[in-house]
Amino acid sequence: MKITTFNPMILSKNADEIIEVFGELGFKPRHQVDNIDNKNISSVCLKDANGLSLDVAQVESMAKDMTTIRMNVSDFDEAYELLKERGFKNIRDDEHTVESESARSCLMIAPTGFSIQLTQHLKD
Repeated sequence: MKITTFNPMILSKNADEIIEVFGELGFKPRHQVDNIDNKNISSVCLKDANGLSLDVAQVESMAKDMTTIRMNVSDFDEAYELLKERGFKNIRDDEHTVESESARSCLMIAPTGFSIQLTQHLKD
């Protein structure tokens, strides 16, 4: 398994405000995905002039902001099993991942409480 992307991600019901703050710090939107999992969730990838990345996702159901790590991998199943063996849990359950035409993902929580947004981008 190869990690292809590794950067912070903020989940919030106030994503526009967060994007504005980071815009003032030099981050510019580079990519956006809308209606993730058919749940009106949007995710924006921001980058600065130094190549640093930050993702900000608009999630209406969030009671408060959550910072996680976005980790894209070449083999979702391998990474998922590795994390599970180390006590991570899929916040939905083992049977549910978010799947679209372009990606497969889920939010995994460590026994100590930190989280990883595990994603594999699907290629033709």
